Amino acid sequence: MAMVCLSDFEAYAKKYLPKIAWDYFAAGADDCTTRDENILAYKRIRFRPRMLRDVSVMDIRTKILGSEISFPVGIAPTGFHQLAWPDGEKSTARAARAMNTCYIASTYSTCTLEEISAAAPGGLRWFQLYIHRNRVASQQLVRRAEALGFRALVLTADLPYTGKRRDDVRNGFRLPPHMKLKNLEGAFEVCKMSPLDPSVTWNDIYWLRSLTRLPIIIKGILTREDAELAVRHGVQGIIVSNHGGRQLDEGPATIDALVEVVEAVRGRVEVYVDGGIRKGSDVLKALALGAKCVFIGRPALWGLAYKGEEGLQDVLRILQDEFRLSMALAGCASVSEIGPHLVQFSKL
Repeated sequence: MAMVCLSDFEAYAKKYLPKIAWDYFAAGADDCTTRDENILAYKRIRFRPRMLRDVSVMDIRTKILGSEISFPVGIAPTGFHQLAWPDGEKSTARAARAMNTCYIASTYSTCTLEEISAAAPGGLRWFQLYIHRNRVASQQLVRRAEALGFRALVLTADLPYTGKRRDDVRNGFRLPPHMKLKNLEGAFEVCKMSPLDPSVTWNDIYWLRSLTRLPIIIKGILTREDAELAVRHGVQGIIVSNHGGRQLDEGPATIDALVEVVEAVRGRVEVYVDGGIRKGSDVLKALALGAKCVFIGRPALWGLAYKGEEGLQDVLRILQDEFRLSMALAGCASVSEIGPHLVQFSKL
């Protein structure tokens, strides 16, 4: 079957992945209201396209933290890629490098940071960190990532405890015996409770700063108050994220929260967004509302489930082509021409 849009990859993954793996990737918290709202919120935004503008030559490149990427879509951190494809995160890293974009590798990878790094030398990679009760394990991860050439540290702030995902509870979800959290092997024998540290506060950003020279990006911000605190604590970037609707249900859709965060930040740090991006036109809307770049989570996993590295490249290529076309039809020849004048919120 021809894979024409991202929903084709979603349908394939749902059909061919084992049910327990599909349910894990698809899960939202509680009623899945926020998960679904992430997608629906984009449909309430309308374009205000401009006509008779020269779009014969298009430039869709952008820079994030000074590194150029081929177009403003990166790969968000998600766990357990081997559930989607045997080579797991190694395939993800190779696809990102082939498409010249950024891949944020998760603490909860099923490949080691060393394997991910070796799979795609020279690729643009950031490392996503959960701070654990075992602070030594977190400290070692940060230092390994920096030594391996990861270019930024992404601190996930919205997971003091894991949200309630009903299908995972029903399925008794756990990793198959042959898969491991490769970066954390041996770190948790002494932990009788959740290894995540729910005592983490803004002050821990200073602790992270003492460990590394890497820029720090904070992921999971949804309000102006927290955006202002992030800037005050010296981070270099913010990812507006609700964890794909997997944490607190009935919070805001990320594209709606983006507006508030961008206004609060006032250009002092770069702002990115994830959640609900399914078309190139969604990317254009996010950039019009102030995002520097978007990151995709579930669609990347669907691409892996389809054909590994090749399937993920297909997903990224479709988004790239759709983004270029949407830009041209809206009257923008380069990313620098995208702005809030391009969109309005539907009154419906």
